[in-house]
Amino acid sequence: MTSTPPPSSLDPEIAARLRRSADGLVPAIAQQYDTGEVLMLGWMDDEALHRTLTTGRCTYWSRSRQEYWVKGDTSGHVQHVKSVALDCDADTVLVRVDQVGAACHTGARTCFDADVLLKDGGPEAAGSARSGPAGTAPPESAGEALSDVPPAAQ
Repeated sequence: MTSTPPPSSLDPEIAARLRRSADGLVPAIAQQYDTGEVLMLGWMDDEALHRTLTTGRCTYWSRSRQEYWVKGDTSGHVQHVKSVALDCDADTVLVRVDQVGAACHTGARTCFDADVLLKDGGPEAAGSARSGPAGTAPPESAGEALSDVPPAAQ
């Protein structure tokens, strides 16, 4: 975002906690709520996060088009928000969603299927107590949930 973002309606307490990039953005990871599958990475500014929290649909900031986009408005591949959490440094958002259709713009279920660099672990995987697929966390450990998701979206 090269220009000053418009004023946001994001709760000031949440806004004060966010650690943004120089462009005023935070990475937002979309994760399937019931399987833990990592679907995609998008970017949010304060207003995109506010819209995500209050509408029950994921809204992202397009760095290339310099505009907001609601996942699924053109493709039909909607992300229904189940929960939103900040990581421990408040510099990344985890949005747990119910994904309808493909999450990736290529038409793939996730953006992380096409170029796997290491599969099913490596040296650290031997004897690992990991209970789920690599890179996933059980639902109860998804971070500090934000409470602005409307009841209809839960």
